[in-house]
Amino acid sequence: QVQLVESGGGLVQAGGSLRLSCAASGRTFGSYYMGWFRQAPGKERDFVAAINWSDDNTYYADSVKGRFTISKDNAKNTVWLQMNSLKPEDTAVYYCAAGARQSRLYSDRGYNYWGQGTQVTVSS
Repeated sequence: QVQLVESGGGLVQAGGSLRLSCAASGRTFGSYYMGWFRQAPGKERDFVAAINWSDDNTYYADSVKGRFTISKDNAKNTVWLQMNSLKPEDTAVYYCAAGARQSRLYSDRGYNYWGQGTQVTVSS
């Protein structure tokens, strides 16, 4: 059974940083993508970033480019999202997801596995 467990969320002031972790267990993901999505209250779940499990190809939403960095450690089966220069509009529940092919990595419907989510709150 595949499990994705996120950690690292919290409350931070605008301009601050947080690093989210996603530990995967139950399988490896070959050439599939792992991603981060976020959902603010009353809004849809939006793509944030994705990384290919077998190489270092990364993709980012325009809203986080230059501020967020996705990375991975295959040996640890872990993906991180380093978030710098945080803004109040980054406030959301952040979800780790896995199992997407490249053609669907921007859509939450492209992912087969999801974590439980971790709250990130950025105060102004």
